[in-house]
Amino acid sequence: MTISRAESQGALRALGVAGSLMVYVPAAVLLLVVTRWAIPRLSASTGIEPIFFWFLGGGLGVFLPLIIVAALVLRAEGHKWTSTTWTGRLRFSRLRSSDLIWALGALVVASTMGGLAMYALQAVTGTSAHTPVFMSFAPLSPGRYWLLAVWLPYWVLNIMGEEILWRGVMLPRQELAFGRHAWIVHAVGWGLFHVAFGWQLLITLTPLLFVQSYVVQKTHNSWVGVLIHGGINGPSFIAIAFGML
Repeated sequence: MTISRAESQGALRALGVAGSLMVYVPAAVLLLVVTRWAIPRLSASTGIEPIFFWFLGGGLGVFLPLIIVAALVLRAEGHKWTSTTWTGRLRFSRLRSSDLIWALGALVVASTMGGLAMYALQAVTGTSAHTPVFMSFAPLSPGRYWLLAVWLPYWVLNIMGEEILWRGVMLPRQELAFGRHAWIVHAVGWGLFHVAFGWQLLITLTPLLFVQSYVVQKTHNSWVGVLIHGGINGPSFIAIAFGML
């Protein structure tokens, strides 16, 4: 049975600025604690490069908790983890050809604008080192390829943790509060979550934040967010890991 957008949102309560901040701010603080406190200490005490603890701590300490929060919110709304909830409430519905076109277009636009922002930032600051310390690492070499096995589950938790909570749980409720402008509020809140990444990386992420938020609201399909987010995040890491970027 297919559930319409109106039916899936019929019992939802609008999520305004205050309610949104109650989710965004604690999540941002958690990311700050993991990246600015836990990772440096773990790396210093073990001698293992920080990127390993970002994969471990980010996946289990940040993105898995996002999924747990999403489950708790759904439970409070009276939903269970069923296929109906997945496709109706969370809007992980079957991808249409138009969804794929929107996702591909968003990938091109966000990647291009992000790249231009990065080069502009380099021209202004005179440096290309815009990656936070906890995410910086040398290209993989023999003896370090095992990091790929740690990255893969982290990547899945990263993409699905954010897409389930931000786009699946929160965006539909924000649409009830802000209407067609919800994507703007949503993008700003998503940016707030990434404050721990530093202002320079946040600037290069800004096109993705706004483009993806707009396109997911436009299509009402959370899988579109997965395609955009994962399509930028995954290949970018692989390119950096093998020295192509």
